[in-house]
Amino acid sequence: MNEDRLEIATRPGRVRGVELPAHAGRPAVRAWRGMPYAAAPVGALRWRPPEPPEAWTGVRPALDFGPDPLQAPMPASAAASQSEDCLHINVWAPAQAAQQPLPVMVWLHGGGFVGGSGADRRADGARLAARGVVVVSFNYRSGLFGYLAHPALSAESASGSSGNYGLLDQIAALRWVQDNIAGFGGDASRITVFGVSAGSASIALMLVCPTAAGLFHRAILHSPGTARPLASLSDAEQAGLALGDDLEALRRLPAAELFALTPRLVPAVRGLTTPRVLRPIRDGVLIPQDERAAFVTGRLQALPLIVGTNADEGSLLTRNWPVRSVAEHRALMQANFPGTLDEALRHYGAVDDAQALPRVAEAFADTQFNLGARLLGHCMARHEPRVWRYVFTRRRPGQHDGPHHGDEVAYVFGQLSQGRTPEAQAFDDTDVQIAEAMASAWVSFAHDADPGAPGGVEWPRHDAAQDRHLEFGDRMIAGSGYRRAALDFLDAIASGG
Repeated sequence: MNEDRLEIATRPGRVRGVELPAHAGRPAVRAWRGMPYAAAPVGALRWRPPEPPEAWTGVRPALDFGPDPLQAPMPASAAASQSEDCLHINVWAPAQAAQQPLPVMVWLHGGGFVGGSGADRRADGARLAARGVVVVSFNYRSGLFGYLAHPALSAESASGSSGNYGLLDQIAALRWVQDNIAGFGGDASRITVFGVSAGSASIALMLVCPTAAGLFHRAILHSPGTARPLASLSDAEQAGLALGDDLEALRRLPAAELFALTPRLVPAVRGLTTPRVLRPIRDGVLIPQDERAAFVTGRLQALPLIVGTNADEGSLLTRNWPVRSVAEHRALMQANFPGTLDEALRHYGAVDDAQALPRVAEAFADTQFNLGARLLGHCMARHEPRVWRYVFTRRRPGQHDGPHHGDEVAYVFGQLSQGRTPEAQAFDDTDVQIAEAMASAWVSFAHDADPGAPGGVEWPRHDAAQDRHLEFGDRMIAGSGYRRAALDFLDAIASGG
């Protein structure tokens, strides 16, 4: 073992990682965990843009993941604790030195902007790094810590805005990568960002965010919650007043007590067609306009792109909604589609009580994920021909529904034993083959801006006219027009048609 290659100089100071020996067919890799990429956002730095980390002398151990952001318990995380001091970054790289700098893949975790972790076992970077890339993950502020807007916060800000602190964290982490990744063997001119759910929604926002321009060169978006209406700064500020108007008292509040106030800003049932807070907002500074308007008018970074969704995006996320009858289903649809109820019921109607929640789950999937993924693919393809779309349909042995939101992540990272539920921990040779095809395609894209032919199947490029995709299911097959009729209906509403 070359011990010198475990000790790396970063701008704040030197760090020492660990070598993970070859295991279960995976070559040895090296890992550096829990490195601060920004100052701890605590005390006076709560609800302020991230600041550079304090420098240190000597060599800082980078052996363990830093704490997760405060959130509901997350069994999938390998972090030992949760803390407001959560802005840490992790790197995995092949143990064998490369002749040339390697492409970099930066993972943005999901979690609905109210949770998630860069230490998620399903997205452990070791197996992906062993394929010849440098993999990065990190935490960013979430929930009330990351996205609270408030009139008093806007008043003290030089920009006159508030909220979006978690998005600023992500930009700070990408700058850290630009500044430091060469020391870990990475190529700062070949950075692919990839993420799931809130992570990929953040990537979509950064495509239209001038502050993020040039920080990455390719993007892979898993189930992005994109192109939905964004809350305005003023609306988010008004919502923030639910916590009170004494900013200094809120800053002094212990982190656990502040976290306990989250339900004041998170409704039990999410609107399907309306903005929400405690996520990125249209603040007029970092995010000047809604993504949809920016996509349609071409105000986005043009770069190679993969974007996709899963067959059952909605049922896991709506399972606790109070919709158990046709009457409750109709009331929810009326609230979300007041001017187009009849047509909405043609696409998402329930004929009996048993169908009520499943049909709402379909509407949730289309409004929150499928529509935005299609729109982003269509719009990017007008400016950059290297665009591919996927649909993930594989159910594991014994899985009676799904694949759910996020189920594909373990395939890309080669972490099939890290299923979210006991039934999802089972897998067979088909799952292994799909995981191999997806990981190979993602790494090929990071290297050459082209995913190649996963599993020997040609992956057609995506455009608005053909609306083509590749299905990762029991077998891999090209298709087109995924959920076209329902998405055309929703697109007409979103465009004011």
